[in-house]
Order: sequence, then C-alpha cells, then structure tokens
Amino acid sequence: MKIKTLLLIAVLFAVNVCLAANGDVDDFFSSFLKNKATTFVSNKKISKKDVQRTRVEIWNSWRKAVKKHEAFTLAALDKDTVVSAGKWKLPPELENNAVMNFTLFNKGSKPLTGYPLFVYLHGSGPKDKEYAIGLELTKSFADGPSAYFVPQIPNEGGYYRWWQRAKVYAWEKLLRLALVSGDYDPDKIYFIGISEGAYGTQRLCSFFADYLAGGGAMAGGEPLKNAPAENCANTAFSLITGDHDAGFYRNTLTQYTAEAFDALAKRHDSLYIHRVELIEGRGHSIDYSTTTPWLVNFTRNPYPKYVSWEDFELDGCYRKGFHNLFVNKRSNATDNGRTYYEERIENDTILLNVDTVAYNTVQKDSVWGIDMKFERKLSPASHGSVTLFLNRDLVNLSRTITVVLNGETKFRGKVEENLASMVNSCAAFGDPRRIYTAQIDVTW
Repeated sequence: MKIKTLLLIAVLFAVNVCLAANGDVDDFFSSFLKNKATTFVSNKKISKKDVQRTRVEIWNSWRKAVKKHEAFTLAALDKDTVVSAGKWKLPPELENNAVMNFTLFNKGSKPLTGYPLFVYLHGSGPKDKEYAIGLELTKSFADGPSAYFVPQIPNEGGYYRWWQRAKVYAWEKLLRLALVSGDYDPDKIYFIGISEGAYGTQRLCSFFADYLAGGGAMAGGEPLKNAPAENCANTAFSLITGDHDAGFYRNTLTQYTAEAFDALAKRHDSLYIHRVELIEGRGHSIDYSTTTPWLVNFTRNPYPKYVSWEDFELDGCYRKGFHNLFVNKRSNATDNGRTYYEERIENDTILLNVDTVAYNTVQKDSVWGIDMKFERKLSPASHGSVTLFLNRDLVNLSRTITVVLNGETKFRGKVEENLASMVNSCAAFGDPRRIYTAQIDVTW
C-alpha cells in the first residue's frame, strides 16, 4: 500500500503532462477560482484503464490554475534547511487592516512523499513576543523531517482568534497552496497550538478534519459545541492541559473533551485515536515538546468508510464538503443551524443518516457566561441534497451501488466513472487524494 501511495504521489506531481483537449478544464478551474463558475459539465466517460492518467492530468491542470490565480505561492523547500518569511493581506471585508506575517521552515531532508506539515498557532500575549516564542519552540520540537508554517495573528483585541473568518480564509489558502506545491505529504498535515492557539487548534481540527492527519492543542480546552469531537473520526487528536489550569475552566473543559473522545472511541473501534490528558500538578505552563512527536506517527486515511460530520459554522463560515460528501442544499433550519451527516460504507451499500442538530446548555459558568456542557439532540432532516463522491477505494464500481438515506433506499444501480466527477471533486477539495471518479446525487 505504501509503495502504491508513493507511486501515485510521484505521478501526480509529474510535469509535462497535458490533458487532451484540456482547454475546457483549464478554463473551468480558472473561472472556479474567481467564483465565476461552480460546476463542470461533461458527458465524457472514463474507462478504468484511463483513470490514473486522467487524474494526473486534471491535477496538473488544477495546479497550473492555482499558481496562476494566487499572487503568492509557498517557497520551495529544496534544501536541508530553508527559512522563508512572507505576509498575506487578508480581505478587508473579512477583517480590516489584516496582514498575516508568517515564517515557513523545514527540518531535515524531504521524504519521498513530502514533508509532514505543522501549522503552529501562538498564544494571546503581545503578538510580536508570542510569534518569536513560537518560532523558537517549533524549531526545538523533535519531529523531523518536518516543515512548519508559523503565522502571526494579524490584529490583537477582538480579532485575536484563530478561527475568525479572515483566518479561515487564510487556512483555506494555505491548504490549497500546500497541496499544489509538491513539497508536503498530503496525508500528513497537522494543526497545533498553545493557549489561545489551543482554542483555535481544537476548533480548526474539527472544522478541517478531513484534510488533517491530526491536531494537537496544548494548555487549552474548548466547549464541545465549538469543536464537535464527532468530526475527528479518522483524525488523531491530542489535548494536554495542566490539572491546575483553571483559567477559563481549561482543566474542566479538557476533562469533558476526554470523556467525549473516550465514549466515541468505545463506540467506534480504532477510529477516534486520541490523547486527551490532564497533566498532574501543572498549571498553564506544561511540557509542549511531546505533542508533535506523537502526532507525526499518524497518517490521514483519505478514503474512510466511516464519516462523521457535524456541519457547524466558524464565524459565519461553513464548509462546502467533508471527506467524500459535498453539500448541495443544507438541511439547516437557520443560517447558523447545524446538520449532522453519518456515512457508513458496507461493501457496496452506502448507509447515510442526516439529522439536524440542536444543543441545550445544561451547565453555564456564572462568571464569564461560558456554556460549559450540553445535551445534543438529533432529529431526522426533512430536506436537503448532497453529492456522494466515489472511487474504487470506497466501493466496487463494477457492481450495483445502493444508497440508503435515513432508512429509505434512494438509489440502486450502476455508477459510471466520468470526467465531470473528477473535475468537480478536484475543484471542491483541491486535494490530490480526492479526485473522485464517480458520484451519486441524493435529494430528500
């Protein structure tokens, strides 16, 4: 399997590959990145023997479009040690006067599959000081060979949150650029952070779990409504907090997180890999050096046959899809509502449950007004529409595929591999591992 993965990645990043009659694909990707197109339309079928060649060609077309679209790309990591500084001006409509400074560096020689990439989020002290501390800390972690993207929060005060919409824009940009660069292993990307960075890490790990191999929060603890643990099936998660770290109830919230992950792991054997611990006798200062050596051992499974996704918003931002699911019409009753998707693939049958989500606060802090603990209620969704993107790693496309939604059979038949599914899934996820060859659209 490892040899197969290495060969795939090597081919995907090969140059001098041209998609036959690729003008339409190139034009679509260019328009898509400018928000001028949403769907690629084609009747072209793809034979099994042509899938790999077509996947390579589509990916190279996407890479070309991204590099042409972006004013800034990540510096190439072609030496044992490269340190590159840069800055991104974030859209003023998302956050005024927001410039994100960052440093990119690597440790050791690049593995054949690319560097593991860590995104480090600093704490909430004076941003210049926290940025400098973060650079020193990350260089000291024993996780090489690896690469680090270390950003500085653009603004202090009310904008000192790593999960706000301007920063979500930055993470989407970073993932897109990292995946097209060829320098990073697409299955070994991690968010990590300390204190305020830990809050951001926990939220972002839940939000972007399908892109990540894992995430590590240190000296933090979020209310679970802000970072649903359910989303971390197939994503290794670490949270370590001092047992005396009572500021903003970090120790209590870490304990609640541990209980949630323990319960999920008990129900879903081996899917919820986690290390959520209270460090005995410690306050807000703990040993940060253990997180990345633990995380780097884990690799993303890009084709899980169990997907758990609470589609929640971060500062008004929703994901368009998750793993192989793409949302065409949300079931949410309100603009800030949530839908929960649970997908199981058993042989050639896809069992999909879709529910709306309601939270009832059962414990509220009287000092800060923090909602601490919740009851979570699921109700079958009355309407909605999703695309299930598929490939031969998920189902046997030579056989009849069945889709059962909330107990009702919605589809039963053969599914053909086709160019439109490959192009649209590439645009949807910008991920070399998620160029799916077929799809089933389900509406209810």
